[in-house]
Amino acid sequence: MMSVVQNVAIDCSDAYRLARFWSEVTGAPLHPDDAPGAPETQVLLPEGPVLYFNQVPEPKTAKNRIHLCLRPTTTREEEVERLTALGATLVHDLREPGGAGWAVLADPEGNEFCVLRSDSDRAATTAGTDVP
Repeated sequence: MMSVVQNVAIDCSDAYRLARFWSEVTGAPLHPDDAPGAPETQVLLPEGPVLYFNQVPEPKTAKNRIHLCLRPTTTREEEVERLTALGATLVHDLREPGGAGWAVLADPEGNEFCVLRSDSDRAATTAGTDVP
């Protein structure tokens, strides 16, 4: 027996607005029934679980205990620039001079997520490690 991950639930104050941000991040569509003001919205990823946004009354108060890690199809630096232009903020820059490491960003409601090295970034560095 086993369980299958159906969705990743993200609490937020504006479900539709945050789902639109993540739709832009992932290039995946919103559920066709979602509309502004909806208390629950979904981003329909082509593979894996749905990103499910649930409107809650309380604000985020502490660091996430679970977060998303993104591997971009462009370079990590290009993706960090693109995501900050969409409204993300850089929280921790853990990129290393030799090319390893990652960047921790926050979405418009403060939920942290990581931007890892792309496959091309990883191929370009020959440090011998397979870290993000």
